[in-house]
Amino acid sequence: MKKSFENYSKEELILEIEKLYKRKKYGLVWETKNNEEVVELCKKNIPILKEEKNREIIDKKNKNYGIFIEGDNFHSLAALNYTHEKKIDFIYIDPPYNTGDDWKYNNNYVNKDDPFRHSQWISFMYNRLKLAKSLLKEDGVICVTIDNNELPRLWLLMDEIFKSKNFLGEVIIRNNPASRNVVGKIALTHEYALFFGKSSSSKISKIDKLASEKSHKYIQDNKGKWYSPTNLRKTGVDNFGIKKDGTLHHRHYPIYVDPKSKKISTSKKYKIKIFPINEKGEKVIWRRGKEDISKMFEDGLIFYNKTSSGDQIFYKHYGDLAEAPKSIWTDSKFSASEYGTPQLNDTLGKKSSFPFPKSPYAVEECIKIGCNKKNAIILDFFAGSGTTAQAVINLNKKDNGSRSLIICTNNEKNIAKDDTYPRIKNLIKGYKSKKKEISGAEMNLKYFTTSFVERGETDKKKFSLAQNSTDLICIKENSFKLEVANKDKYKIFSAGEKFTFILFDQSFIDEIKKLIPKYKGYIKIYIFSLGNDSFQEEFEDFKNVETESFPDPIISVYNRLFN
Repeated sequence: MKKSFENYSKEELILEIEKLYKRKKYGLVWETKNNEEVVELCKKNIPILKEEKNREIIDKKNKNYGIFIEGDNFHSLAALNYTHEKKIDFIYIDPPYNTGDDWKYNNNYVNKDDPFRHSQWISFMYNRLKLAKSLLKEDGVICVTIDNNELPRLWLLMDEIFKSKNFLGEVIIRNNPASRNVVGKIALTHEYALFFGKSSSSKISKIDKLASEKSHKYIQDNKGKWYSPTNLRKTGVDNFGIKKDGTLHHRHYPIYVDPKSKKISTSKKYKIKIFPINEKGEKVIWRRGKEDISKMFEDGLIFYNKTSSGDQIFYKHYGDLAEAPKSIWTDSKFSASEYGTPQLNDTLGKKSSFPFPKSPYAVEECIKIGCNKKNAIILDFFAGSGTTAQAVINLNKKDNGSRSLIICTNNEKNIAKDDTYPRIKNLIKGYKSKKKEISGAEMNLKYFTTSFVERGETDKKKFSLAQNSTDLICIKENSFKLEVANKDKYKIFSAGEKFTFILFDQSFIDEIKKLIPKYKGYIKIYIFSLGNDSFQEEFEDFKNVETESFPDPIISVYNRLFN
């Protein structure tokens, strides 16, 4: 917005000049007409999470919990900064593309003609990406999909937050083969996926390929390992059998083969005698020294074969069938029109009104190259119709993985209740598609909504926060099975052989000590304190017990985020 400096005082003009000098000289600079209300709300309130018990999905045999959070994703990310700081392996998000009336800023849809629409979108994304970064592990990776409308600004924003040195690459995904026609412009058939790491430890994973997909022939041995038969004759530079002084290279020597037994030796002079001679009749060298051949044969690493070029010695080049992912994906399975809406409708068992859902296969591929851990924690804070949840569940089925997921979405147009949650519920419990019965997934789900308690350092406000912290602590410890509840005095939760005690009244410490021997395994005790007391000495006789006071650590997280 243009400023008029005519009525400014000298002091005000000096202040404006100082601002100009302080302004960064390179990078993304933007201006908004209004601060975001959901951010301002956190200056006076602390976001918390409250469970909707009637929406939980529990498989008693399974310890893998998915987390569903309904509410503004800024508040969800703020809460996750307490429960999951530096715990997330991979983040996948598909934010609004800002093409006009497809997202809200301060509860109003942003029109494509709004002069501040790009600035508002940048502010909107900046606020969330800053919170998301602190959730990633040091080797964590984030993937953001976008089209060309906001790509230039998103890229600069990602450089700003994650640093350009941690850019891992971009992928062009043909998600709309039929194209999106724009009058007078190039018809769009693709979108982009930007990959950034948390640090220099972050890496893109290779993609497993079938042997039939490799450019070289691969054969599987009797141990299940893959190798490519490769001529033992050296190729390329420095393969000359005759040195510059005219003498033979020490690796130009004969290898002998018994035609009946196919035994190979350099000392036993079998009937077949093979020198390293290339297709041009030139003397070259072997890839290995004379002293290595017998051992290689004994280990089954070399073999004889007669080819159209004559008698040859081959070695088994064992290599990873996986390869670095390419930057352009054109497979039809990535098409949103073919696999996005149809899969969503099939899973729901009804027609969804959600616009342009992604193909689960595109999200799967992004997860695979962003994180190859089968037990990864994966976050999507623009969950939409729940495609990321389907991708995670699909991957777990395919490779017997135990990936867990955190899904964050608002309930705008009832999307959480009508689409996202029912879709995930069917995926976990199993459903009948148009073609066949689809088995369920080995996963539990806990459903939470965002709420607030008033910020402040008074005893009353601290106690109020403590009374509303149970769900946050359970999420942090991934411990949800209620074992004991003594009204508002203490609660005990379990997850296998791990136990979480939440003590709201210090006068019950002695009673807790008596209960500890009943629980065999690791115990974490959260104890309400108006200060930041350790309480570890109180439990020094118990080697399996760790203590932490609350709610001060929760307050510290929010002070760091919002002060």
